[in-house]
Amino acid sequence: MDGVIPLNKEIGQTSSDYVYKLRKVLHTRKIGHTGTLDPLVDGVLPICVGQATKLVNTLTGSPKEYEGEITLGRSTTTEDREGKTVAEQKLDKPFTIAELNDIFQKMTGDLTQIPPMFSAVRVNGKKLYEYARAGIEVERPERHIHIYDFHIMDEPIFDQNSGLQTIKFHVKCSKGTYVRTLAVEFGHLLGLPAFMSQLTRVKSAGFSIEKTYTLGQIEKMMAEDDHSFLRKIDDVLKDVPSHELTDYEWEVRVLHGGFLELKNADTTKQLRVMKAGTTKALYKYDKIRDMWIPDLMLLNNK
Repeated sequence: MDGVIPLNKEIGQTSSDYVYKLRKVLHTRKIGHTGTLDPLVDGVLPICVGQATKLVNTLTGSPKEYEGEITLGRSTTTEDREGKTVAEQKLDKPFTIAELNDIFQKMTGDLTQIPPMFSAVRVNGKKLYEYARAGIEVERPERHIHIYDFHIMDEPIFDQNSGLQTIKFHVKCSKGTYVRTLAVEFGHLLGLPAFMSQLTRVKSAGFSIEKTYTLGQIEKMMAEDDHSFLRKIDDVLKDVPSHELTDYEWEVRVLHGGFLELKNADTTKQLRVMKAGTTKALYKYDKIRDMWIPDLMLLNNK
């Protein structure tokens, strides 16, 4: 059983919970997820099975898309609705869409983030949330991210009694982006405390939420010997530029992990090399050698 499951993760479960459960459902231990989703976040979580586990790092590195809510007027320890209140500042009146759009625009492009204390980033061998739970503040490494798109989705909601304003947003971002922190930074630019009050991942590794399966659906399909929830490796990589190998390139070069000379391939992108319509490996261009070198071997896929 080789391929990728476009799983719809539910709120309250960890990514690792699903790996554990699917090992039992699929009767295999060779399973890995493609990027952790916090328990409070639901949505698309691609799960790699069998030979496709070799693709975990490749798929994890792809851009992600989310839909969620920013609440202005309050901040929390965890930067989401689970944490304790840190600061409050009631709004006298709501921000206009024009004012909010200006902030969304400012937060598009290359940004630098400091990971939140309640995160799994490791510092000196320990995860940040371990320090946070012990009440210890440590220096956190900066990370550079890219925001491809960040925009408002619906009319903002303003609660006159609480003095809070909620904004629904859509964001397309690079690997390593903390959307919780984006919400906090959004508030900072407006001079207000803020937190992420809801988040759903709607797209990852080319899978949209409309084409995902719940764990319950997968269990039912497995009971009926229906494996159509599993996407083939070639289908998952369909958007990666490809090159059909000659017999010589396959038997003498790729089969032995050798380099390739390809004159017309786009050197700015990864390349999948194929034989008889099946992806055998992913190659990348090496400027120094002026050759294509192996990046990931997938020789055993069917």
